[in-house]
Amino acid sequence: MPTKIILDCDPGHDDAVAMLLAWGSPAIELVGVTTVVGNQTIDKVTRNALSVARVAGIVGVPFARGSARPLVREIETAGEIHGESGLDGPVLPEPTIALDPRPAAQFIVDTIMATEPGEITLVPTGGLTNIALAARLEPRIIPRVREVVLMGGGVHEGNWSAVAEFNIVIDPEAAAIVFGAGWPLTMIGLDVTHQAIATPSVKAAIAAVGTKPAAFVGELMEFFEKAYHDAQGFPHPPVHDPVAVAYVIDPTLVRTVRAPLAVETRGEHTLGMTVADLRGPAPDSCVTQVAFDLDAARFWALVVHALERIGDPAQ
Repeated sequence: MPTKIILDCDPGHDDAVAMLLAWGSPAIELVGVTTVVGNQTIDKVTRNALSVARVAGIVGVPFARGSARPLVREIETAGEIHGESGLDGPVLPEPTIALDPRPAAQFIVDTIMATEPGEITLVPTGGLTNIALAARLEPRIIPRVREVVLMGGGVHEGNWSAVAEFNIVIDPEAAAIVFGAGWPLTMIGLDVTHQAIATPSVKAAIAAVGTKPAAFVGELMEFFEKAYHDAQGFPHPPVHDPVAVAYVIDPTLVRTVRAPLAVETRGEHTLGMTVADLRGPAPDSCVTQVAFDLDAARFWALVVHALERIGDPAQ
């Protein structure tokens, strides 16, 4: 049976690819998409999510707008990476899906409480504000969630500072709540996503699909490559967020290590750092793990296959 997921995202070029992978994979049942401030403002990322839904022909899936700001901090966005719209590069089609009237946190709670325990996997690929709010709004969801598979953090790498990754540092208090909630949690951090590189051969394989959604991904990657090179010096861009979706599809794509995880919320130079205790075997009570060592060829094959299955939806 496909794994039911709620994708909580802030599109964002790599979030868009994550949406396409989730929709196109036969191993995933996309039961909801929620948006959160992050790569751009909540208005922009919500519109982007709805535009990507039109590109992919996503139907029958609720979309809910989430938090417009972090729990306690000021908004920080990533326009230098994702552009003024949050999805610069392609021409974005006008959305045709109406938003669910519920705030994202309420939608998450309602969806989890309406399904059997262990059915829903949460896949956050942006800041963790909505997930933290949902856990605080209704703590009974925590034991009912199958797993949280998040893109964020890093053990040995940072990108927004020397030690902190963007999704965590923009709302470290929310991240601390989510990491410490007690549900099974897999951190798909920079240690593994920096191996998901959109190389020329990857872009050629995507272009060879020959559909409008594949061309859309190509246009995303063209902008993303230049922005990433200019901002962080990468010759080709890492595509972080779909790795979290790919892990849900096939956990053998990565090597995971069970370890206690914590988020730094007060450090002068370490704010947002995800601290993994790798000093020895994790205690039996540990429910968190961190990913390393991506099989990049198999990962990109999943993305290409998803685009092939999506085909050319009617616009």
